[in-house]
Amino acid sequence: MYTDQMRIAFHSIATPKNFAVNIIDNESFLTIKLNEKDFMQMVHDEKIEAVQYVAKVKDALEQNGAIVLVTREVIK
Repeated sequence: MYTDQMRIAFHSIATPKNFAVNIIDNESFLTIKLNEKDFMQMVHDEKIEAVQYVAKVKDALEQNGAIVLVTREVIK
């Protein structure tokens, strides 16, 4: 369950430019969904920053009691 504490922790982390994730509440766990097309258009340093951001988001959610799954869209 996505709680207010999790929401506050998520929004307290600075988002990299041109990158966003979706948080999906699956009742017993949360999913962080990445947009693979956005990620593939980034240069190397931006990709590193994006991955670090996702790790921080995952950690912040887990510190507030969530079980977190990270997933991405498949490029066709």
